[in-house]
Amino acid sequence: MSESLANGLSGPRVRFAPSPTGFLHVGSARTFIFNWLYARHHGGRMILRLDDTDVERNTQASVDSIFDGLKWLNLGWDEEYKQSERIELHRKTAWTIFERGLAYRDFTPAHTGDAEKSGAQGTWLFNPGARELSSAESDRRAAAGEPFALRFRVPREGGQLIRFADAVYGEQMKAAADIEDFALLRSDGMPTYHLASCADDADLRISHIIRGQDHLTNTFKHVLIFEAAGFTPPQFAHLPLLVAPDGTKLSKRRHGPVVSVTTYRDAGFLSEAFINFLCLLGWSPKNDRENLSLQELTDLFSLEGINRSNAVVNFKEPATTPEETFDPKAVWLNAEHIRGLPVEELSARLLPIVQGEGYKVSPEKMLRVTPLIRERIKLLRDVLTAADFFFVEQLPPYDPMELIPQKGDMALARRVLEKGHDVLANTEFKHDPLDHALRGAAQELGVKAGQMFQPIRVAVCGRKNAPPLFETLEVLGRESTLARIEQAIEKAGVMAG
Repeated sequence: MSESLANGLSGPRVRFAPSPTGFLHVGSARTFIFNWLYARHHGGRMILRLDDTDVERNTQASVDSIFDGLKWLNLGWDEEYKQSERIELHRKTAWTIFERGLAYRDFTPAHTGDAEKSGAQGTWLFNPGARELSSAESDRRAAAGEPFALRFRVPREGGQLIRFADAVYGEQMKAAADIEDFALLRSDGMPTYHLASCADDADLRISHIIRGQDHLTNTFKHVLIFEAAGFTPPQFAHLPLLVAPDGTKLSKRRHGPVVSVTTYRDAGFLSEAFINFLCLLGWSPKNDRENLSLQELTDLFSLEGINRSNAVVNFKEPATTPEETFDPKAVWLNAEHIRGLPVEELSARLLPIVQGEGYKVSPEKMLRVTPLIRERIKLLRDVLTAADFFFVEQLPPYDPMELIPQKGDMALARRVLEKGHDVLANTEFKHDPLDHALRGAAQELGVKAGQMFQPIRVAVCGRKNAPPLFETLEVLGRESTLARIEQAIEKAGVMAG
């Protein structure tokens, strides 16, 4: 009798089961997020299982990369397992299937080339003679120490169909006769991926398997394993693939670091904006909103909202700027999430980036700078170009011609700077007094306010495109402001002279 994997559960049990054979891929991150959202939406449990039985390909660097990426996503999980610590369970499951007559020992040496072929594709199905071996002969050869693989005895008579319902792709079916007698245990006794995955899913009482569409064809084998081991298969939902603009599947070999989660982290994405972006690749809420908080995503998420068609990640190849490395929607969403953060929280996220570049900036100063640049940055690392002049003692060289105000010349720039210096030396460095003082100075010089402000802005920031002037002066303070204006007066004098 089959045992249901959902028996006695208050909510769904879902799992994310990465293999540590590479970095955390954006597609894998999306699978993790969709599982997490499904569990949280329904009050269930999120399980992380490291499928690390492929000893030859596993690396510690990959394990570290996976945990690095998941830690940055900051979603967490409820239970954690390593498949390599559960091998006895996998073997026990295989022998249970064998004892029920649904698996057999195959003593055929690997790569003999002598195999049963079937169908137009000439696909391998089983080794001739292996299925028909008597129990007594099989036991005798095994007892004599002859190596064997344990294979699933796929039913080949009676035109049996293997079926399952997929929450995304609908009813799926395949003739059992077209499925090969796949291995459960290799000749060295190690479990195969198919066996280990199903044995663990059954033991951990996984109720819903939500994974990439590239696993869809594996599922027919998995249904056979679950049923042979005495379990009702979980519910399945396969996710559309993520593809590049040219329609090819995203891969590190072909597309480089854009497919790695940590690339987004290091470029200055907020994890919540990245999660928001990934959710919109293959899923959409009923109201078609795009800028969504984690709570909103949790409330709205459903398997019914997942699309069948592959989702395109729109980046440019080759990218000419760092921003072009990423999908414009990802960058836009990040800017929106940055603007939505409380100033204190945004400041706390910007501070380590600024300090990491060697700037000696206090949390207090960062908190004062943050509101001035919040609307001007799309990625967290943009702080280094949008606000660098707040953090340096000495401005880097800039073009003195930038000091010239509209409809003016260098002589006017110098007059404005000298007047500005005199006025600012005796003005309280707060927004309203600064505003009042510089507008008054413009009137006294007989110039427009814009002609007064531009030379001062360039003098203190080193460029025309900068945050609002009075707020900038207030944060820079009197000493830095006057020193920079004095240097600008010198530049203007040399140019005018």
